Amino acid sequence: MIAATSISRLASRQAPQVLRLRLAGGSSAPKSSSNNYMKRYLSDKSSKEATNTTAKESTTNTAATAAKEEPKKSWWNNTQWWGTAGAIAGWGMSGAAIYDALESSPEVISLNMTGVLMVYSSLFARWAFVVKPQNLLLASCHVTNVVAQANQLRRAIEYKKENGKDDEVDDIMKKAGATAAAGAACVLAGPMIQSAIVNANLGVVSTIAAADAGPFTVHFWAPMSKWMISGASFLELDRPTEKISLAQYTALTLTGFFFSRYALLVTPINYTLW
Repeated sequence: MIAATSISRLASRQAPQVLRLRLAGGSSAPKSSSNNYMKRYLSDKSSKEATNTTAKESTTNTAATAAKEEPKKSWWNNTQWWGTAGAIAGWGMSGAAIYDALESSPEVISLNMTGVLMVYSSLFARWAFVVKPQNLLLASCHVTNVVAQANQLRRAIEYKKENGKDDEVDDIMKKAGATAAAGAACVLAGPMIQSAIVNANLGVVSTIAAADAGPFTVHFWAPMSKWMISGASFLELDRPTEKISLAQYTALTLTGFFFSRYALLVTPINYTLW
């Protein structure tokens, strides 16, 4: 009986201690769980930061590699450089006509070349406006050249009239009228004819008609007018040297040189101009 009582007293003394231990153990469990959560959070954050850093480094390396691989654009492949040089040469052509109007006799005016240059500059003014990249400097110089050449044509006609060559003047006016009428007809009827040929599915013919630089576009006819200049020059191989405008032919030679390269750099590439 005494032993039982001793055991009971010992158990009652130990109970609060056990309870305290249990409570301590129970309170430590949430603390351990919170620590584990923080560890996982920090681990995930570090992983994301590492991934972002790797992605940034990869992007930087890719950009650096692309910059190294991309060839530097020299003046030889620079569309802007050749277009500007050609436009300046074109202004030389306009300047030559203005110079001849101020300083030279009407005898140096070639009616064949003057008419061709008016057509040529009209087409190239349009071409320079629609080509990519757009060349407004070139377009403006050709508009100026049309005006300058028209003035030269006026001077030549007046000179011939003063020298009793009315029949020749009438012939010039008829040719000019026919050329203007033919040009207007082509501009008006061209889109309808092109559409009919393309829709007819004629194979290569339809493909050529639909081409970006095909025969129904200014990309074709503007360069073709360069051939008209060459033709006019060949027709006057026997022209007396004192009746040749050196200023005009110098400017024409320079435009031919610059545009031979420019034609290969624009969009669409223009092999006719080349």
